[in-house]
Amino acid sequence: MGRGISMATRKELIQALGGRYCQGTRSEKARILDEFVAVTGYHRKHAIRALRTWQRDEGGTRPPRKRIYDEAVREALIVMWEAADRICGKRLKAVLPELLAAMERHGHVRLDSAVRTKLLAMSAASIDRVLAPIREKAKGRRKRRRVMNSAVKRQVPIRTFADWGNPVPGFFESDFVVHCGGVSAGSCVHTLVVTDIASGWTECLPLVVREQSMVVQALEILRTRLPVDILGLDFDNDGAFMNQTVLDYCRSRRIELTRSRAYKKNDQAWIEQKNGSVVRRLVGYERYVGFEDSRTLARLFEVARLYVNFFQPSFKLRSKHREGAKVKKQYDAPTTPCERLLRDPRVGDAVKQALRDQRDRIDPVLLLRDLRHAQAELAAAVKNRGENNANTSVGEFEQFLAQLPGLWREGEVRPTHRKPPPAARTWRTRVDPFESVWPEVISWLQTEPDATAKVLFQRLMRRYPDEFAPGQLRTLQRRVRDWRREMARQLVYANLSATTPEHLATSMVE
Repeated sequence: MGRGISMATRKELIQALGGRYCQGTRSEKARILDEFVAVTGYHRKHAIRALRTWQRDEGGTRPPRKRIYDEAVREALIVMWEAADRICGKRLKAVLPELLAAMERHGHVRLDSAVRTKLLAMSAASIDRVLAPIREKAKGRRKRRRVMNSAVKRQVPIRTFADWGNPVPGFFESDFVVHCGGVSAGSCVHTLVVTDIASGWTECLPLVVREQSMVVQALEILRTRLPVDILGLDFDNDGAFMNQTVLDYCRSRRIELTRSRAYKKNDQAWIEQKNGSVVRRLVGYERYVGFEDSRTLARLFEVARLYVNFFQPSFKLRSKHREGAKVKKQYDAPTTPCERLLRDPRVGDAVKQALRDQRDRIDPVLLLRDLRHAQAELAAAVKNRGENNANTSVGEFEQFLAQLPGLWREGEVRPTHRKPPPAARTWRTRVDPFESVWPEVISWLQTEPDATAKVLFQRLMRRYPDEFAPGQLRTLQRRVRDWRREMARQLVYANLSATTPEHLATSMVE
């Protein structure tokens, strides 16, 4: 389709056909355009733009297009748009005849016949085009995304998820978890999270405020806790990471610094997964502020780092491939981060021996008890309770150990995730259909205790035709069930009140 034509020949065709195209009628333009597309192989829209360049090359100007919708039509359209509650052009086009007739009928507008004809003849696309500047001004200025320092941006290369491969232990992804409770106003605690790509080893450190100098101090603290040296750090485009302070720190420590693409969270899939499975699972989504909450979070993470890295196995993606519309993923067997470091031949023997010694000294149940204790303190801080109340909810170690087999019966055991019990419902949302006949139903039940609700309902329908619907059987069954439970409870309590403590003691001994 014309791919053999040189660029010089195409330019000559544009010079030869451009004048005829720009000055021709609509039918002539269509014929010239068809021939030009057939010869050059251009897309039709690109061919139109190419032929129009003849005017710029020749110094000519495009003749002004005759204006169809004048200012009067524009003002009338704005009135109709406002009266229709600022709907889109397609919806406004559909309702415009009825809306205009209704407004004229009630004396709200009075349009000239020519203006009215043009207004009703406008297409939906023309309506949107005319109203585009009006909508933009009504909505206000568009928010622009904040652009980080371009000088720092140019110095930090981008690394995506696919670029990691199989790095040696020591390359970490890092991110912030904001404990704002859904309210972004004011200052709140931020947790700096780092995770090793090779092993999944995760460390967390709370910061009272998010600031670049505190990020550097937190990284220095994490270097003393991590079992391997930090060889590389991958951040997102947060201003607390992308600044000269952090850049100089990484260069002085010979740490390779990379960043993800803006607004592409999949580039940091490793750390995003840990943000949910570790931090949010332990802490929840409440708001934490100030030094006290930060200290409590620090105590929690000090325990959690041992519990998560030594006793919490995790999956690791081994490979994935696409088959048609499906992506099949294969994972390694779930393994703890500690075990991955012990199995990795690239980790030194001294580091492995230190990990084995530390693992042998750790009591997982004691860690879990301390973890629940720290979570109870956080929950108490949110609910404005004292520390003493938080301590009593966890109990001593022996008591905690004895409660482990039955904790599942209590539901949610993490104090940071417990929700207040819902208020008991004591009101009705519908009229009780059996209110007028309930005394009669009770008399039947007292006479025939074994009668089923279905039998009673059929009896009611025969006695009161056209008053009950078949779908109300379930309501009567619930009412009968509740009545029988109440009768049984009264019977039990009546027997207990009639029984003396001596009789109870005698029966227990027997």
